[in-house]
Amino acid sequence: MDKFDQQILQLLRQNARQSVSDIAAAVHLSRSAVTERIRKLEQQKVILGYQVVLRSPSEVKVRAYFELQHKAARCQELIPFLRSFAELKSCHGISGEVDLMLFVEADSMARIHQIREQIDAHPDIVRIKTHMVMSQWFS
Repeated sequence: MDKFDQQILQLLRQNARQSVSDIAAAVHLSRSAVTERIRKLEQQKVILGYQVVLRSPSEVKVRAYFELQHKAARCQELIPFLRSFAELKSCHGISGEVDLMLFVEADSMARIHQIREQIDAHPDIVRIKTHMVMSQWFS
């Protein structure tokens, strides 16, 4: 395998559906040369196949931030209660009108609502405000 084969493989790893023309332009070879190299890589069993990788339905999560105001003497008093929710991924004490900012990740909108209702029912919670995550660009 020479540097061209390695470049072709790297491009195919990034996007196995890109056109031979795009690969050829990227590695500065003709389309026929790239086609022949890919065919040889397949025959030599360097490339074993192409696949579609689907996201599992269990990976599709609904995410939200909850702003909490409470009347407990200290934020820490609520932590044991909040830790009872496995879907609660982070809890931050913040400055301003809001006492705690929670990040919740659940399997469904119904579960987000259920968690919200359970937190809101706690006797020390004064106000809860929900912000649904619409997009995530990086983490």
